[in-house]
Amino acid sequence: MANPLTIYSDHGEWDGRGLKRRKKMANPLMIHRARWEDLTEILAIYTYARGLMARTGNGGQWGDDYPPEALVREDMARGQLYVVRESGAVCGVFAFCIGKDASYAVIKDGAWHSDSVYGTIHRVAGDGKTHGLFREMVAFCQGKIRHLRIDTHENNQIMRHLIEKNGFQRCGMICVEDGTPRIAYEKE
Repeated sequence: MANPLTIYSDHGEWDGRGLKRRKKMANPLMIHRARWEDLTEILAIYTYARGLMARTGNGGQWGDDYPPEALVREDMARGQLYVVRESGAVCGVFAFCIGKDASYAVIKDGAWHSDSVYGTIHRVAGDGKTHGLFREMVAFCQGKIRHLRIDTHENNQIMRHLIEKNGFQRCGMICVEDGTPRIAYEKE
């Protein structure tokens, strides 16, 4: 297994205009591939996220059981599920894969900005206590490949805000595997 990447906020982040410096965090976040012993914490974070989504008007995106444990286990087996840790505890989780995503093959009401190889961020969730998780997830992913794509439900106002705040550009609408529409974003 590769060494986990520790992301200190004083390393800065690229925002397309240059490197921005930030204050060093007291407890740096660490991102690494999920391990089987993380499964209970991961499932608890997804349960929390589903509840938050329902309370904020977006109960339909993940419903009561997405992502199912079988999909979480599949992501782990493929080496594409990552956890974020703060002070040793799992505080965030996301899936990340590099290469074509079948859901992004057809885009409506817009177009992708680039056809180059990209990484896709999926199934983002946090514990509700740790701030700056998504920013660090994006920085981690861009450390692997600059070109990123992500999507979310139109009712997921929290995620839409975070995606746009982190420099992603809205490109159009895609449909996920079950046929429901999602807003598609891209960042290079």
